[in-house]
Amino acid sequence: MISSDPILFGLVAGILGLVFYTSQLPQAFWRKLYQFIPVMVMCYFLPSLFNTFAIIDTSNSQLATIASRYIMPACLCLLIISVDIKAILQQGPKLIILFLVGGLGVIIGGPVALLLLANISPDSVPWEGANAAWKGMATLAGNWVGGTANQLAMKEIYQVGDDVFSVMITVNVVFSAFWMSFLLFCANHCKVIDRKLKADTRQLEGLQQSAMHLSASKKQLPTLNDYMAIFAVAFAVMGLGHGVADILVPYFEANYPGSARFSFTSEFFWIVVVVSLTSLLLSYTKARNLEQVGASKVSTVMLYLLIAIMGLQMDITAIADFPIYFMLGAVWLLIHVIFVVVAGVLMRAPVAYMAIASQCNLGGAASSPVVAMAYHKSFAPVAVLFSVFGYATATYMAWLCGGLLKGISP
Repeated sequence: MISSDPILFGLVAGILGLVFYTSQLPQAFWRKLYQFIPVMVMCYFLPSLFNTFAIIDTSNSQLATIASRYIMPACLCLLIISVDIKAILQQGPKLIILFLVGGLGVIIGGPVALLLLANISPDSVPWEGANAAWKGMATLAGNWVGGTANQLAMKEIYQVGDDVFSVMITVNVVFSAFWMSFLLFCANHCKVIDRKLKADTRQLEGLQQSAMHLSASKKQLPTLNDYMAIFAVAFAVMGLGHGVADILVPYFEANYPGSARFSFTSEFFWIVVVVSLTSLLLSYTKARNLEQVGASKVSTVMLYLLIAIMGLQMDITAIADFPIYFMLGAVWLLIHVIFVVVAGVLMRAPVAYMAIASQCNLGGAASSPVVAMAYHKSFAPVAVLFSVFGYATATYMAWLCGGLLKGISP
């Protein structure tokens, strides 16, 4: 199996080049293919096949770390400095409500899924000890309303066994990957879906038209100096995020160990917070003009690298190893989706709002901007803000879910 990171990175680059090349071909086959499978989904799905068929081995790969710690913050910086935050805030409360409803769906969905299993097949999972099913599900709740740091925090709170914890990590990876793929697919058909749902898209269309007008009226031909400035700003802000995180994480670990429940001891949390805040400040300076010379195109390249590298981690056959837990995960995810969709339909919210709200819960700051940008790049900073808020509150929400799970027995 291929395990060398340079080769894996070359494979990712080759796949991206092949997908974009074939997506522009005039033949009917390619046009039909990309009509049903969007480019973004293809860039995510094709790398996963290499992992599924054991052609590659990513168990010791650092590409995922490089993507989340280096590429994602730089991409996030370029996305935030070029958007109109005021226009986004004018979208109203629907996104916030959907995000909160999605979190509630996770907290309620877990106990409901376990209750169903307790009545249907009580002997299929362990109910006592460190590897009890409810303990593992409590850690997954931490991830689905926050992130990995919150999942680890729940592991310590409930003293969860390594066996069930590993299973829940696999459940999270597989269902998060499938759900993200579905949301990316919906992005390609969002107008049709909105028409069928009779969604009110006036504010969303206003935001899109404003962004298109700004892009068309001020775009300039980029020079080498422009590209250097784009890379300098993006990776300087990324470096600042790491620098601040390197100071704050040891400080909170040494002086306030209890702050781990707020993710204050998580390096990734501080990187996202610092990069987001710094980029937000830069959006009110001349750095915003980088959008006129191609900042969004550079960030899009980074975005597709992120998507393809995420795809390398997905193994669609993993579902066969732990069928009972994957049944739990499927029911749990379905309940979350029902909450979001019902609330969205009642509010006549666009499918973009539903997708972003859902991914901010289930995906966190690493993947929510990917889904957000698939619908409109201006939503990326909003997705990050919601995800960061989720980090801060997820441990408490997961603790509440864990209490509900603990009370369920066959």
